Amino acid sequence: MVDLKSKVCIVTGASGGIGQSMVKRLSEAGASLVLAARRQQVLEELKANMPNKEQILCLKCDVTKKDDLENVVNETINKFGKIDILINGAGVSSQHPFWQQPLEDIEKVMYTNYYSYVMLARLVVNQMKEQGSGHIVNITSGSVMVDPPPRNFIVYTSLKVALRAFAKGLFWEMRDFGIKVTSIFPGVTRTPLTGKLKDVSVDSNLLMEPDAITDTVMFALSQTGNVNPLELAVINQQTPWTKPVIPFKQAHPVK
Repeated sequence: MVDLKSKVCIVTGASGGIGQSMVKRLSEAGASLVLAARRQQVLEELKANMPNKEQILCLKCDVTKKDDLENVVNETINKFGKIDILINGAGVSSQHPFWQQPLEDIEKVMYTNYYSYVMLARLVVNQMKEQGSGHIVNITSGSVMVDPPPRNFIVYTSLKVALRAFAKGLFWEMRDFGIKVTSIFPGVTRTPLTGKLKDVSVDSNLLMEPDAITDTVMFALSQTGNVNPLELAVINQQTPWTKPVIPFKQAHPVK
């Protein structure tokens, strides 16, 4: 088991399926945790079942709001004195042909899936730089491996591609300061988020479980010294990328 007894970790999207799985494992590893999500009651219920609940702080947070993100960072420093790990896990999706995509959905996806990740990294990175260590983990998406992006998901996927590029650039800028950056590329996972999508899979057994993503995150956090897992993909074994779990059709030019 990974030993995180001396580590302070912020987790966004902590109330969701993957978030809850990660929180449980991080708590078992001994980490001090700051759980951030919009549903504070869910966070408090999650905290009550954790082994080191006295080392867990629950904060209501809308990651699309800069003030909320700043509050998470400030409250973490106030309670624990430092930040060792940031796991950006908040996410929303919107499945529409682009010409039918609600404008408010585009804004929500942009602010949740890209802006909040970049902003939180910016808010923690100087503190990590001063202490000479830190690890930023972004839960990105296996959709970045699909080219062209899946129909009905082009806004979602293009922002995940941008997030992937940002994380790679951040690694190159911060590596000399002892800060690690890891992007996780999950395949389609059984969570409340995918449950709201249309026609996610004809066979629900093709969906991965959240623990598979957590296993990958814990592997990244277990690496010591100068080892940095830059990108880790964990995808659906029975779902080749030519026919993803989320069905889509690609138009090809007639030869």
